[in-house]
Amino acid sequence: MDYEEFEKAVDTLGILSRLSKKDLKQKYLKLSKRYHPDMPEGSEEKFLEIKKSYDLLSAYMDSYCFTFDKEEFLQQFPSFTNYKNWNR
Repeated sequence: MDYEEFEKAVDTLGILSRLSKKDLKQKYLKLSKRYHPDMPEGSEEKFLEIKKSYDLLSAYMDSYCFTFDKEEFLQQFPSFTNYKNWNR
């Protein structure tokens, strides 16, 4: 995978901000149903493009490496700032 493929996949699925893997799957299911070849708006080419994009982004999310540092934690949970037992 290169960045252009990644960027195209993000655009294909209409991702505008952070989302969870669950949200990605919901977005994929909605779009794949809409563009399924048996549907009125359907297109086999668009359906396959959506599937390829989902597979690429899903694999990217599965292989993401976490740093487990305080900054990353606060990005994931910005409202959880008073954790008393945080070890540095």
